[in-house]
Amino acid sequence: MTDQALVEKRLAVIDTCLADLHRLANPDALETDVREQRFVEHTLQVAIQAALDVASHIVSDRRLGEPQTNRELFALLERDAWVPADLRGRLAQMAGFRNVLVHGYDEVDLAVLRDVLTSRVGDLATFAAHVRRRLAADGPAQPSA
Repeated sequence: MTDQALVEKRLAVIDTCLADLHRLANPDALETDVREQRFVEHTLQVAIQAALDVASHIVSDRRLGEPQTNRELFALLERDAWVPADLRGRLAQMAGFRNVLVHGYDEVDLAVLRDVLTSRVGDLATFAAHVRRRLAADGPAQPSA
């Protein structure tokens, strides 16, 4: 059974991070201000991780499958009608971007960071809205017999 309180708590993290980015981030300073760059990187990392946590919780509780990667979480959610196909693809890309931020596989491309900040963070808000709608439509979790 999906723990709605836990999911809502993680969705609130996404909301807070996006609000902070909207209010505080300065895309024009990314190339010249290391504090700005690190603030944006870290805040995006936290927001994306919260989305992954939500996806993982739902996939696990609903027994939707055994994902081999974080990207696969969103494919399983799409298959169970939690997110549409176009959003699934964008969220999978976000998961890949989070890996770059966390694991340092590559140096962060500032043009990509700016693009995510200015054009892609709305995908996380859209994800949160889809999850909230689905939880509301499914109604409160019923205790098992």
